[in-house]
Amino acid sequence: MIQYLDKIHHKDSKNFFLIAGPCAIEDETMALQIAEHIVKLSDKYNIPYIFKGSFRKANRSRVDSFTGIGDEKALKILKKVGETFNIPTTTDIHENGHAALAAEYVDVLQIPAFLVRQTDLLIAAAETGKAVTLKKGQFLSPEAMKFAVQKVKDSGNDKTAIIERGNTFGYSDLVVDFRGIPTMREYSPVILDVTHSLQQPNQNSGVTGGRPELIETIAKAGIAVGADGLFIETHPEPSVAKSDGANMLKLDLLDDLLGKLTRIREAIL
Repeated sequence: MIQYLDKIHHKDSKNFFLIAGPCAIEDETMALQIAEHIVKLSDKYNIPYIFKGSFRKANRSRVDSFTGIGDEKALKILKKVGETFNIPTTTDIHENGHAALAAEYVDVLQIPAFLVRQTDLLIAAAETGKAVTLKKGQFLSPEAMKFAVQKVKDSGNDKTAIIERGNTFGYSDLVVDFRGIPTMREYSPVILDVTHSLQQPNQNSGVTGGRPELIETIAKAGIAVGADGLFIETHPEPSVAKSDGANMLKLDLLDDLLGKLTRIREAIL
């Protein structure tokens, strides 16, 4: 997928590529601050980088959970991030009509895990001509993702990648089966969503929990088994983030982590 993005830095890099940013777009200053920090790190480690931020959070546990600052306002911020730093951007879409809307502002459309079997949504995303990332449903086997990929390709778009984000383990936990990464790479490039794989969903409080202390462990394992890219949500202060703060990486910890992961990547090539 990465080769289709004409704004990507480090096209000739042999490193993994990185999708990173806040869970949700909270305001312009925060988005630009995070992007600037990660762009510097992507230059330092020669990592192709895509900025991520949700323009709307549709899948919330409670009706009073944060859902966004307004669709157009958030999408304009995503576009400004891309133009300011000359990097590709991505956001998730939840309805058929979101595909054409978001495609006006971002370079990559992400299909959420719970919606990856929604044929009309995949077709709508594919028909925009944008690259499409498909999050593997927590309820799906790695082998089942070939059908999601094929739906996009059958719609005339071969710019796809699969995002692994763990499988449901009991009622309130997820586990990553790393055997699935080489399996899914037979169908499409594979990105490991490190932070969402460490969620602990459906807590009694109605607020998703997480295990951020395991981010480095999961990321190292993903690179070691051959993931093409990593997805890491990050925030200057996760404790005050408006969405998914419980499993995000603190922004100032990203430098050390990327350095370690780059060395693992070099060792396995």
